[in-house]
Order: sequence, then C-alpha cells, then structure tokens
Amino acid sequence: MKVRELMSTQVVTVQKSDPIRTAWELVQLRGLRRFPVMDGDRLVGIITDRDLRNATASSVVLTEKKYHDFLLDTVKVETVMSADPTCASPDDDVREAARRILELKVGGLPVVEGGKLVGIITETDLINALVEVLSTDAGG
Repeated sequence: MKVRELMSTQVVTVQKSDPIRTAWELVQLRGLRRFPVMDGDRLVGIITDRDLRNATASSVVLTEKKYHDFLLDTVKVETVMSADPTCASPDDDVREAARRILELKVGGLPVVEGGKLVGIITETDLINALVEVLSTDAGG
C-alpha cells in the first residue's frame, strides 16, 4: 500500500510569517494538531499544538491574559516551528512512513512530490487503515 492511498490531500497550512494566533485558532476551532508551515508555496517547517502550548506557557502568560494575547499576536510561526521536517513521498510504502513516524516520535509527515506539498499522512490515517485491515481479516 502506498502513502497516496491513505494521505489527506486537503491540507491546512500556515505561513511562516503568520502570528501563532493563526495556528492556535486552527487547533481550537478545527481540532487539528499539526500544520505544515509554508513560505509562499514552499514547505519550510511544521508546527504542532504542543509547539504552540510551549510557546505560550509561562507563569506570566498564564496569569495575565494581555500578555498571552500579546504573544499570540506578535510571535511568528517561524520562531516556534520545527524547520525542514522529514517528509514522505506519495509513492512511499505505508509501512516505511509508519516506521519513520514511530522512529521520529512525530504525529505525521508532510507528503511532498516534485517539491510541492501534496498531502499529509498522520498516525490517525495509519490507525484507520489498521482498523480497516483488521476488520476485513476478521470478516467484519
């Protein structure tokens, strides 16, 4: 099975110059946990809900909403993202992508083809595939 068969192609991204509030609102409103970070149409990083929590978690921030809002509006995504993320290709074997996710201890990999972001494969995609395979093997 190839990554292209499981990956999500409707990828929500953020720009590296966006304030972290943009990513934080996607976490809260859409329940997403990771976003590829773009510089125009070029993939430059990935940012997770954990990155965002770490960027805003301090004793001052937790006690003063105005400081929290200030950080959300002024800190840019590029300052808290992980640069140059490990990627998958749509033609990679799903098992190899799953191994990389496990080895790197990440929740997903951007999928790039010809230098362009074409999707993302996540641990949720892999678990859904596993459930489907196990259901088929069990006859249900």
